[in-house]
Amino acid sequence: MRSTDPTGHLDPGRGDQAGTGLRLRGRDREIAAVREALVAVRGGRGACVVVEGAPGVGKSRLLAELDERARRCGFDVVSVRADEFDQYAAGAALQSALQAHDGSPRAAAGLDDQRLRLLDSIADALEDRAQRAPVLVLVDDAQWSDPATLFALRTLPGRLAASRILWVLAVRSETERPTVARVREDLERLGARWLTLGPLPQRELEHIAADVLGTEPSTDLARLLRGVAGNPFLAIELVRSFPGPEAAEAAAGAADRLYRDIPAAFGQRVAARLHQLPEDAVRLVQIGSVLGREFDFGTAARMLGRQVGSLLSGVEAALNSGLLSADGPRLAFRHDLLRQAVHENLPPAVRAALHREAAESLRADGARSAEVAWHVVMAGGPVDDDAVTRLHTAVRELSSTAPDAAADLARRIAGLLPPRDRRRVGLLTDAAEYLGRTRRVHEALELVDTTLSDGLEPTQEANLRLVAAEIHQAAGDDAAAMTHLQQALDLPALPHELRVLLLKTQATGHVYLGNITAAERTDTGLVGASYRSDDPAVVVSVMVFQSQTSFYRGRLGRALELAEAATARARAEPAVPHLRPPRIPALWLATVLTSTDRLADAERVLREGQHEAEALGLGWSLPHWHARRACALLEQGALDDAAVEAEAGLAVAGDLEITQPDPQARAVLALVEIRRGDLARAGEHLRAAEAGSAGNARRYALWVSLARACLADAEGSGQAAAAAFADAFEDTEPTRLLTLPPSHWAAIARIALRGGAPSVAQAVSSALSTLTARDDGQEICAAVRAHVDGLLRGDPRALASAVAGYRSTGRRLALAAACEDLGELMAASADTAEAIRCLEEAGRLASASGAGGDHERLRRRLRRLGVPAGVPRLGKDISPGWGSLTESERNLVPLVVDGLTNRAIADRLHVSVHTVNTHMRHIFTKLGINTRVELTRLAVERGGAADGTG
Repeated sequence: MRSTDPTGHLDPGRGDQAGTGLRLRGRDREIAAVREALVAVRGGRGACVVVEGAPGVGKSRLLAELDERARRCGFDVVSVRADEFDQYAAGAALQSALQAHDGSPRAAAGLDDQRLRLLDSIADALEDRAQRAPVLVLVDDAQWSDPATLFALRTLPGRLAASRILWVLAVRSETERPTVARVREDLERLGARWLTLGPLPQRELEHIAADVLGTEPSTDLARLLRGVAGNPFLAIELVRSFPGPEAAEAAAGAADRLYRDIPAAFGQRVAARLHQLPEDAVRLVQIGSVLGREFDFGTAARMLGRQVGSLLSGVEAALNSGLLSADGPRLAFRHDLLRQAVHENLPPAVRAALHREAAESLRADGARSAEVAWHVVMAGGPVDDDAVTRLHTAVRELSSTAPDAAADLARRIAGLLPPRDRRRVGLLTDAAEYLGRTRRVHEALELVDTTLSDGLEPTQEANLRLVAAEIHQAAGDDAAAMTHLQQALDLPALPHELRVLLLKTQATGHVYLGNITAAERTDTGLVGASYRSDDPAVVVSVMVFQSQTSFYRGRLGRALELAEAATARARAEPAVPHLRPPRIPALWLATVLTSTDRLADAERVLREGQHEAEALGLGWSLPHWHARRACALLEQGALDDAAVEAEAGLAVAGDLEITQPDPQARAVLALVEIRRGDLARAGEHLRAAEAGSAGNARRYALWVSLARACLADAEGSGQAAAAAFADAFEDTEPTRLLTLPPSHWAAIARIALRGGAPSVAQAVSSALSTLTARDDGQEICAAVRAHVDGLLRGDPRALASAVAGYRSTGRRLALAAACEDLGELMAASADTAEAIRCLEEAGRLASASGAGGDHERLRRRLRRLGVPAGVPRLGKDISPGWGSLTESERNLVPLVVDGLTNRAIADRLHVSVHTVNTHMRHIFTKLGINTRVELTRLAVERGGAADGTG
């Protein structure tokens, strides 16, 4: 509902009886703070508020107050309230709340990593709503939220900071759940407003008592209120439940002594109230305290061995006592403190037995796996086979949206089983795999080592070592991965399918390490057996493997043929897209295309493949898509867009908490900044790339070496630049050279010659000779070979041939480099006119690519050749503000003005939403603004300039 009052009645004195009939007392400071947040969000800027405090201190009451005020101000309110067993829920309550409001069907859950898909779904829905009205997201009892919702709460307030969204979380103080602590850390880093609700002063408690009674409290009651330690809920319970001062006196003595967050005196009062109820009501309330804050009446009746109808009088008594309420489809405790008090008053052995029975009853009824899991954990074991199977399913379901929480649950369940139980080993193997998807990689590997020390059966050990190898490969430590794989393969009597999987992973490791001969030797029968497999993923995987070995041998045509066939087969088989990098067929195909004459096709393949990966929810693969797209764009000479893709990949990796983001992305950013002329930022990216590749000596080494060499060369340290390539090319095979796209090959030779290392340049030339001898059908390879030979021999004809060859390949910066090298050679031979012509063309190409540093270097060189300094012959200088926006950024502005969300813009431009997010951050930074509202205002004021026409 929208308010017609332009102020929205945001004053703290209005509407403060939300939902309870009682006025909100003693929280004027907090009301003022949330009022400021509402005003800020209505003005176009996102905000986040965290309300923290002990149970019963008034967090939910404050949220209800905020809900009512926001609705009067025209806010669209999305509200979520968590329960204890939500901690193990596989879905996202926040996503469910959004979809229920929109009437859209919920996305089917999968067993693959769905974190990014879920995150994007929530972000898209909220951004779409925020285009129509400001949005308030309320999450009560966030300390119990499902892991996927906590993931969204950690990530989205920052991502959607430019949208009109107010995030408000209520959380209990000093919660011990690690994922909640992470939410706190991330929101504090984002600048969230923290509101800590402390105890109310005595005078406010007396006001509350007067509100309840309709008159001022007596002196005796006022004295008793001091025993509730400033807790408003306990004060209300005291006033309502104990009108007689003698009874109240007996129960109010020790409110400052806590037992699991429940004041001891309060627990005694609840026990006294329960004792006054008929037995049916007592048993119903006790069973309900085990089932949860909200519970199904039918389930409680079955646990009591009763028909529902026979308990109606007990329900009525429990409702009349104020312990329970029936406002929704389920019975519920009026406050969780009431449930906790009843639950804690049960003897521990009785609690455990009831939780075990609840788990069995809920499992038989087909209840959510999360509920069953919570009760099993609360019961503490023992666990039968059926329960373990159900719990293992719950773990796997949870892993798709919260792998770290799934790992923790798996370990808790494993802890209920005997040490050498096969089921326990399976759970711990899964736990290690899930931890390996998060930043807790070291914890995953420690779990592997601990589990291996238990003395496992060969098949169990091989499966666990396979998981360890995949974790090491993902983290970049290929040597450690190969050690685990070999130890697994040495085990006796392994199932054939497992042995084949180990061999395939080992062969991939050899490819990572650049040892193609070893990859080709890995069980010569593996390829034939894979082609005979009924599993299409196995067939596609071996086709990619063959393509990789052909590629690194320099047989580019054959590699391309196999890669295209694998990609076509994968698109026809729904299970195949779940292959991991680098075996994703389309991702590998784009890598091959980037090194051939079909560079333009690489962009199409990457765009389509990335869109498919997002649609399928393969979030774990997106950093790889962004990194490869950044490489392809860098190869084209589109520096600005290459940088955006690299940054987007790093942002996605950060969202997914990938421990070792692809150093390629950082290396690309370093190379881009060197071209732009910002050597300080290039150095920052280089250091990050070096840290990211520290655990691997081969896979990313040449990318990092190239960035290191280019930076040293730009800083004038020729010898240090050449030293970066020491031992990089030990033979005439093109394997190492092919880890980089072709436009970088001549740069290696140039830097080596400039730094006094001609042997490196000669090694590059030899590798190119081998490459062109094995496949002479690629014009780009011939052009680079001519370029390198021209540099080695100082041959202008070879360099002119390289310039001619590059013109048809779509590689602007490679062409610019050849023009510059030819221009320098012409200047050295006193052919000044030809030198100026070549250098000017190089400058125009550099300017068109966004290579500001190259552009300025060429202008200085031209001045030394007599070209007037005042004539801007190489293109426009970059101006601040609107003039600093790239072409891609300018293309976004009119779409924002038209009211499109980031997702809609991404669909319109056929790019990833993460690419659009990165562009938007750049636009805001360059224009000195923070919100889409400000961008729209500036664009409208500027008129035609907003779309690049001014």
